Amino acid sequence: MNQLLTLTPASDYDTIRAAIRYLSETGPDATDLARFARALGLTERQLTDLFRRWCGLSPKSFAQAVALDHAKSLLREKASVLDTTYEVGLSSTSRLHDLFVTYEAMPPGVFRAGGAGLDMVWGVQPSPFGLAVVTATEYGISGLGFADAETSIDAAFADLANRWPNARFVRDDARVAPLVGQVFAPHQWSADRPVRVVLIGTDFEVKVWETLLKIPCGRATTYAQVARSIGRPSASRAVGAAVGKNPISFVVPCHRVVGSSGALTGYHWGVPRKRAILGWEAGVISAAH
Repeated sequence: MNQLLTLTPASDYDTIRAAIRYLSETGPDATDLARFARALGLTERQLTDLFRRWCGLSPKSFAQAVALDHAKSLLREKASVLDTTYEVGLSSTSRLHDLFVTYEAMPPGVFRAGGAGLDMVWGVQPSPFGLAVVTATEYGISGLGFADAETSIDAAFADLANRWPNARFVRDDARVAPLVGQVFAPHQWSADRPVRVVLIGTDFEVKVWETLLKIPCGRATTYAQVARSIGRPSASRAVGAAVGKNPISFVVPCHRVVGSSGALTGYHWGVPRKRAILGWEAGVISAAH
C-alpha cells in the first residue's frame, strides 16, 4: 500500500502534474475517485481538498474541463470565438482579454538587433503551474516560462533569453515578484491595472500573438481559425509555429489553441501543463459565476 502523502500548498503543482498524467491515461469518464486517490498516495478527502484549493473544482469537474469533448463543445459553441471579443463589448484593443492586457510590439529594428542595448531583469517565483521564470523590461513582461522537475530554472531562462540574444540580463527575483503575483491572482485582474507585456518577433508572429490575446478565458480556437482571422487561411502550419514560439506563456494564451478536432495538441511547456492551465481557468470561471 502506498504511504499517504502530506500535502502543502507549495507542493500542490507537483501532485497536480501526477494527477494530470493519471487522467491522461484513464480519461474523465473512467475516473474513480477512490482509485484515483490511491494512485497518487492520497486519501479521497486529500485529493478533493487539493483540487478545491488549487483550482476550485472537484477532481471530476477538473477532468471534464480538460477533456476532448469539452474542447469540442467550445469549438461548436461559436463559429469563431474571436467574434466574442466584440459581443461582450471589447471594442478597444486596449482591453484584450480576461487579464486586461496592454501590449506593445518592439520596433523591427530592435527585433533584428536581438534586443541590443536593452537592459532586462529576470527572476523566478512560485505559480500555480510550477516555478514561473520571467523576463521583463521597464515597459513590461517580455517572457514567461516554467521550470519543474523536468525543466531546470537555467534551461527555462535560456529558452526565454535566447529570444533576446543581445540584451543584458540581471537576475532580481524581488522585482519580478509583483508581476508574477498579478498574472496569477484573478482578484487582481483589473482594467485599471493592466498587465503590461512587450512582444518581439516577426510581423507575422506578432499578428498571431495579438490574435491569441482576443481569445476569452474558458473558450478555445483552432490554428485554422487563427489563420483565417489574420487573413491567411492557408497558413495554419505557420500559425502553429508562431503559437509555439509565443514568448509570454499564459498571459498570451496559446494554451487556448487546439487541433481542428478539439484535441489538446502540443504546448511549448508540455501538454500536462496545458491541461493544468485549462482546468485552472475553468475554476476561475466557476468562481466568477
